[in-house]
Amino acid sequence: MFGTPALVGITRGLAEFRAGRPVLMTNESTSLAALPVEGLNAERLSAFAMLCAPALPRLVVTTRRALAIGVVSAAPVALRIDEDIDADAIVALVADAKCGHAVVAVPAGPAAIAAIEMAKLAQVLPAVLVAEATPAMEALDPAIASVAVDAVTRFHDDRIQSLAISGEAQVPLNSGVRTRFVVFRDAIGESPVAVIVGNPDLSRPTPVRLHSACLTGDVFGSRRCDCGDQLKSSLKRLAATGGGIIIYLAQEGRGLGLSNKMRAYQLQDAGLDTVDANTTLGFDDDERNYGIAARMLQMLGCTQVVLLTNNPAKLDGLAKEGIEIVGRVPLETPINADNRRYMTAKAARSGHRLDHLMASLAKP
Repeated sequence: MFGTPALVGITRGLAEFRAGRPVLMTNESTSLAALPVEGLNAERLSAFAMLCAPALPRLVVTTRRALAIGVVSAAPVALRIDEDIDADAIVALVADAKCGHAVVAVPAGPAAIAAIEMAKLAQVLPAVLVAEATPAMEALDPAIASVAVDAVTRFHDDRIQSLAISGEAQVPLNSGVRTRFVVFRDAIGESPVAVIVGNPDLSRPTPVRLHSACLTGDVFGSRRCDCGDQLKSSLKRLAATGGGIIIYLAQEGRGLGLSNKMRAYQLQDAGLDTVDANTTLGFDDDERNYGIAARMLQMLGCTQVVLLTNNPAKLDGLAKEGIEIVGRVPLETPINADNRRYMTAKAARSGHRLDHLMASLAKP
């Protein structure tokens, strides 16, 4: 009635990870206790160590983070940690630009890798402490949520299928643009929004902007990125050309989440570019997935789009999810002293089509 046990388990598990509490990752052969490093402090570390005793917890990090600390691996790894290591040192080991510890790494198993994916889904640091579950620990179920490893693998598709429209209304904007907000709800309670501008004919190729939420740029006008300018430009262009749709997605910081975006900013301030900052934290450069966006468009009856974007990955992502891409419209936004380095990295390293930027850089 309220979802499969696997889906209920993973939604509970995500909530526990966001709250900094452990979960049990289970499959046919393994039961592994996993505690997110996000929010780790002395009390939580001590409690988890007592829960895992006599075994010592191991620290699991992504392939990207392993490389950042000098470990070459094709998959996430488990690091042996000293018994007397403190919480601050563990957080530093997974988030600082440089690693001051010698590490010994072994391959992480499927349950530990699933826990890493859970951390990414929860938009917390992609690192977990793990230990084999003890009978005493398993006896705490349901106080400790249990998550099936294969449920993590299926969750992307399950989440897309869970999408439903939860509310809609006319929303006139200060700019004079008339819009209708259609709010969706998914299995974990997130609320992506389709902002329908004007009265587009959704049976024909429709201008569409996929826009990842950016609190700093969209709301506060941050000069570090071009997000707010892109959103404003998209609204004006859609209004001027007869209408279209802005799909507004909860993918702050290219899918990292707001806290990790701030961590990436700190690393950029220390000298890294936007790509290396994300990968140093253990993420891929871009963690976004456009399955939810495609499903929203399909539910609205829009299956052919002209995409307003500079990012070819968005074209590929929507096309793979069954949306026909009829064309692309570039979005040229102002370059300033605070976002030039960021924009240059997007063009040079992530393949964004920023022809106006590259032309300005080519001038003597």
